[in-house]
Amino acid sequence: MPVRLAEHPARLSDLHAIAETRAGSAARGTLNYLAGEFFKSTKFAELAERTQQDYRACAAILAAYPTKLGLTFGELQIARMTVPLIQRLVEDMAKGKPESRPGAGDARPATPSKANHVLRFLRRLFAWGIRFGLCTTNPARGVEEAKERQRRVLPGRPAFSRILAFARERGALPPGATGSLPAYLAPVMELTYRCRLRGKEALLLTDASEQADGIYCRRTKGSLDNVARWDPRLRAVWDEAAAIRRAAFEAARRPFPLRPEDRYLFVSRRGDRLTKSGFDTAWQRMIAAALEAGVITPAERFSLHGLKRRGVTDTPGTKADKRDASGHATEAAFQLYDFDVPVVPAASSPEI
Repeated sequence: MPVRLAEHPARLSDLHAIAETRAGSAARGTLNYLAGEFFKSTKFAELAERTQQDYRACAAILAAYPTKLGLTFGELQIARMTVPLIQRLVEDMAKGKPESRPGAGDARPATPSKANHVLRFLRRLFAWGIRFGLCTTNPARGVEEAKERQRRVLPGRPAFSRILAFARERGALPPGATGSLPAYLAPVMELTYRCRLRGKEALLLTDASEQADGIYCRRTKGSLDNVARWDPRLRAVWDEAAAIRRAAFEAARRPFPLRPEDRYLFVSRRGDRLTKSGFDTAWQRMIAAALEAGVITPAERFSLHGLKRRGVTDTPGTKADKRDASGHATEAAFQLYDFDVPVVPAASSPEI
């Protein structure tokens, strides 16, 4: 009886893939081969660092994902992939899999978000492969994404206040000292909150963002730019961040860039522009340290993006005022960030 992946029997090309894989090379025509070629392309080099990391992670998942054929998904021939096959892959990843028997250790957790990342990677990978003659179809087109459960965490004010103080305390320690954290963490957190920024947007701030009436907030993902008006606290946080940057440049003995738009507010200890991946690493270290020190509980843990939600919710004024402040272009997007519950008058009538 032939070995099968879904309804497809094994063919000679699959056996060649097994042989070449065991020999240590990706067989031409397989998903692994196509991904390897894509990662060497100029198109891939043009992508943002975070996108590159995400795509490499997706390729690694597929390279190890088992199939009923005895091959991993990455070892399959692209020419035999179909829309139903990719749809089943997405469904399997989204639903997960229980242990085949108690103690087998082969359970897979349900990961709908990861399934959708993999699907988006495959769509782009096949589209690139078609343009360069490495495959003829895009079996990921027409595949439906997995439904993701929206997880909207609003950081509690007490937890935010405690971890902000913790970040400043640890950031004031000498670099390399036990328990020290990067000094930029606290001002990044506070500017993210006070200006209602995404983390990526906070890292885009430069001296050109500092204007007479406030901080010019350049938004991403289709949101609308705005200016966060100066108040004493916002001015103090900006100056704190600028002082930390100045100390980093002086310690590294680096000259300041001449143009304001090239002088990023948040930099590494060496004076390099702070990347999102670099910040994420520091953030995870801080959260782990805060949990270990008992500053917050696991239930109080939150992401940097949660501080934008906290900022939108804490913005005074009407719903329209909050939406202007958040920069959201649509009401639907705004509703994902505003947790404020309006207080409204009770119904009344002279006749009742």
